[in-house]
Amino acid sequence: MLFGAHVSAAGGISKAIDRVEEIGGDAVQVFTQSPRMWRPTAHSPEELERFRERRRAAGVKAVSCHALYLVNLASRDDAVRSNSLTALRATMETANDLGADAVVFHVGSHLGYGFDEAVDVVAPALRELLELTTDELWLCMENAAGAGGTIGRSIAELAALCDATEGHPRLGICLDSCHWWASGVDVSDRATLAEALDDLDARIGFDRLRVLHVNDSKTALGSNRDRHELVGKGHIGEGLATFLGHPAVQSLPAIVETWEDKGRDTEDLERMRTLRRRGRRHWQRTT
Repeated sequence: MLFGAHVSAAGGISKAIDRVEEIGGDAVQVFTQSPRMWRPTAHSPEELERFRERRRAAGVKAVSCHALYLVNLASRDDAVRSNSLTALRATMETANDLGADAVVFHVGSHLGYGFDEAVDVVAPALRELLELTTDELWLCMENAAGAGGTIGRSIAELAALCDATEGHPRLGICLDSCHWWASGVDVSDRATLAEALDDLDARIGFDRLRVLHVNDSKTALGSNRDRHELVGKGHIGEGLATFLGHPAVQSLPAIVETWEDKGRDTEDLERMRTLRRRGRRHWQRTT
């Protein structure tokens, strides 16, 4: 398992590698532009090259680019849907320039008109974006906490979107522990987690699971509220060991999204590594 954090790109996107190297990570996630503005950031060729060079030098083995928060591919507002597609296309292009492995994004919300109809709205945009993927760069849908009309609150919904793209070979999944917990899946319980991951394998396939977001939750199981807490400090707590220790996720990058720029503070990554070791021992005793 690779361990890393979502870090700031302030001062140039290559600084993200410097920051994750300081905390001892071998995986990183970064925004390629402001997450709350449609306008993309223009990165100089020199900055892109420095990112690639620093990645090699720092031994960062996995890079994810997270799309901006404004994206809603399910919107019936033509302007919002067009802006979302343009922004995701820009993220894909920058990710390709960086040599990234995945672009992670939230599909959006149908805002009440219904999931089945939303699939028909989202599918053409997904097919267009998937044309920008490569053998190295995947497009990854992130599971949602389940508030309102958000899409991806269940494995069944993510599977329906995969099916709508005719099972495109580079459409992947990013699983967020906090979101899964908030949507009602107790990731701290071995039987529940095993059943949920078996369902993912049956409907979608483990080969599509490309990234983990390892976040604790400020809110209770099934709250449908996306409120991240520091690893091991929230309602999931030590139960994150179960999530991190499952045999099916051991080759994946595990990204914490609560890290802030604290210089050489490695506490988040150390907690993840400790919990993973504990979880591995538990799974080995029960399998």
